[in-house]
Amino acid sequence: MELPEIDQLEHEKWMREALAEAEKARLLKEVPIGAVIVHEGRIIGRGHNLRETTADSTAHAEMIAIREASAALGAWRLLNCRLYVTLEPCPMCAGAIVQSRVPHVIYGTPDPKAGCAGTLMNLLQEPRFNHRVELTEAILQEECANALTSFFRDLRSKSKGDLS
Repeated sequence: MELPEIDQLEHEKWMREALAEAEKARLLKEVPIGAVIVHEGRIIGRGHNLRETTADSTAHAEMIAIREASAALGAWRLLNCRLYVTLEPCPMCAGAIVQSRVPHVIYGTPDPKAGCAGTLMNLLQEPRFNHRVELTEAILQEECANALTSFFRDLRSKSKGDLS
């Protein structure tokens, strides 16, 4: 079953929800990455980066949102869902997205160090897999990039201040 088309404003609405999740991570002094999963016009999964807080390398925004959405649907297949994430998925998250059969991923800004939705490689559309994901890129890219840039700038200035 194909997802209904939605417009740029609708994508921006849901990406703002993912940005709100990223802000939750920032307040915890986590890298500000957020994700939401939308099913039939409502959010069924939310997540923000919690790697430091939980001491769990798998506590990425997408992984948390996938777990929550699966619980909400009572299914591991996230059919008819869209995943919005502020940063391009890494290899682990891209694999989880493929495995959970999410049909459409929308991300804000590319990840030059770990992006697996086209920057370093494209695991989401790898033809050898049994599932391929539709991709929409650069939704609220400036806001998503700024959240990360300002976080790391603040972190660097704090660590320089600690050295004096």
